[in-house]
Amino acid sequence: MFPLIDPPALAALQDFVERHPRLFVLTGAGISTDSGIPGYRDESGAWKRSPPITLQEFLGSIASRQRYWARSTVGWPVVANAQPNAAHRALARLEAAEHVRALVTQNVDGLHQRAGSSDVIELHGSIGEVTCLDCGTQHARASIQQVLIDGNPALLDVIAEPAADGDAHLEWHDLGAFRIPACPNCGGLLKPAVVFFGENVPKARVEAAMHALDAADGMLVVGSSLMVYSGYRFCVWAQKLGKPIAAINLGRTRADALLSLKVEAPCGDALAALAASLAAR
Repeated sequence: MFPLIDPPALAALQDFVERHPRLFVLTGAGISTDSGIPGYRDESGAWKRSPPITLQEFLGSIASRQRYWARSTVGWPVVANAQPNAAHRALARLEAAEHVRALVTQNVDGLHQRAGSSDVIELHGSIGEVTCLDCGTQHARASIQQVLIDGNPALLDVIAEPAADGDAHLEWHDLGAFRIPACPNCGGLLKPAVVFFGENVPKARVEAAMHALDAADGMLVVGSSLMVYSGYRFCVWAQKLGKPIAAINLGRTRADALLSLKVEAPCGDALAALAASLAAR
């Protein structure tokens, strides 16, 4: 039983998938909220809180980096301990049944891969990795967490409301004393291996996604308001290519005028119902 998606909506979604057997799927933060990872925006597409840190802020001052890493120290375990939910698992089943031609995500949590999806294009990178901007070495975020705790033991027992992508709503009173982690390899500047706001998505990722869209029959957006251009651009390209677009999302999206079908239902309910219905055919 999937009471949160009505039968006509499910029938329309199933018809869309059956008529477009090679789907280009784009997912956003809304697909991971059932895993306990907060989203960025409300149902109108507005920021829930203040916008996240930009690349310019992160690189521009020690204070900004202290604030980022302090919040990340508290917030990252929420993402690290998150488990794939029904929506992630349903997409993996749809891929296994050859309904999904390509899966592109704006998320950095790695939950699609953990649910069993393969060849996922992570537009914005992975929060599970950290890159040294000086020597280029990649470090596991888990190992850097221990460095953060060892250097700032006062944060070990701090509790703060989690925010999107391993952030936390923390305004620590002793931020000036916070010790920023350095690269264990060269002592250089560390940055999460994610695309910050104000930073360009690497060209190779965009091109790989574009090639996948070109080979698809249609596009399905799941859990994204598409307010950020890095995701919205694929809807613009799909329209130019004459490929229909469907969306599963609670609330407004930037691409509402471009959609052939919109299902306003929780991602997990809609996708689980869809996967089960298609499997029963």
